[in-house]
Amino acid sequence: MMLVVRGGEVFGPEPLGRTDILAVRGEIARVGIVDADAIRRAGFDVEIIDASGAIVVPGLVDGHEHLLGGSGERGFASQTPEIFLHEVVTAGITTVVGCLGVDTTTKTMPGLLAKVRAFGEEGLGAYLYTGGYQVPPTTLTGSVRNDMLLVPEVVGVGEIALADRRGTQPTLDELARLACDAHAGSLLTGRAGVVHFHLGDGPDRLTLVRRLLDERDIDPTWLYPTHVQRNEPLLREAIELTKRGVTVDLDTVDEDLAPMLKKMLEAGVDLENISASSDAAVPSPRTLFDQVRSVVREGVLPLERALRLVTTTPARVLRLSRKGRIAVGADADVVVLERDSLAIRDVVARGRQLVREGQLAVVPKYLERSNRRIDVHGAKG
Repeated sequence: MMLVVRGGEVFGPEPLGRTDILAVRGEIARVGIVDADAIRRAGFDVEIIDASGAIVVPGLVDGHEHLLGGSGERGFASQTPEIFLHEVVTAGITTVVGCLGVDTTTKTMPGLLAKVRAFGEEGLGAYLYTGGYQVPPTTLTGSVRNDMLLVPEVVGVGEIALADRRGTQPTLDELARLACDAHAGSLLTGRAGVVHFHLGDGPDRLTLVRRLLDERDIDPTWLYPTHVQRNEPLLREAIELTKRGVTVDLDTVDEDLAPMLKKMLEAGVDLENISASSDAAVPSPRTLFDQVRSVVREGVLPLERALRLVTTTPARVLRLSRKGRIAVGADADVVVLERDSLAIRDVVARGRQLVREGQLAVVPKYLERSNRRIDVHGAKG
């Protein structure tokens, strides 16, 4: 089956004008005018999504989701359930990276890998960090390097907790060994091998990350801190780190992406050194898209630049070269937006339409032989 997204205003994320996109076997084969009738006359089946009057953008790359659910820190009943397929794809996310947090006992690495592979079978780009808050990290095979060598979905290690009482207060030497082990895995596999740091609100803030750069032979591209906007002193330190080549990540939990991003840009931070992620599962994955849309609506950035936060930048950091862009040879991950509202209308992942008119267009495999109905509603309805 071939698929044509016809007549939309395409952002790849750079503006490409009004044109068509042809997907063949899950890959973008052409960005330009496509004669679907000629393809049919040649004997091929073609599915057409009419995007006339709409905007077409790359599928979002969410580099930080707790796919097995949040750990729960008010007792077992406060653990949040796993992330379901419909929550991810109706949010325009076609690539997701799963991680564990403070709980690596009831939320396990084998369980996370199984969830990632389940999403992969549904057509998403799905990856994971090995480990969790603690050091030494909980791994699948006994080491970060082995996990990267033996498990193709592993893109690095994390989220390692710093400046947080829930972490294990790692030493500089422990973090240096961890970064070098992940880097060795990167050299041997071609994958990112980044260390993904969770930043708490403790007074040490980014001290250890700076010391890795100052006192150890650690490259800034190996380090990827997130939650860096918890407080003003932490944000200021994160701004200085970006000027040394570290890419930092803003979570969208507090729905403050627009003002935080504005502060960083006014301080001279290069947009290419900032990404955004949802930190689901307490917040919905949908928060990520909604916050990017707020960046555009509040005039902080135009659409083509705001998209980079959740497309090309996380794809670059995580070395997912086929993700986060609309270009020949990239995976056919495409989102169609309503022009005026920027509401998500259609979502395609690897050439398969998963969302149609804002609704899930497929039956997840876990419901094919079930009479269960799965709805997730938060306090906001």
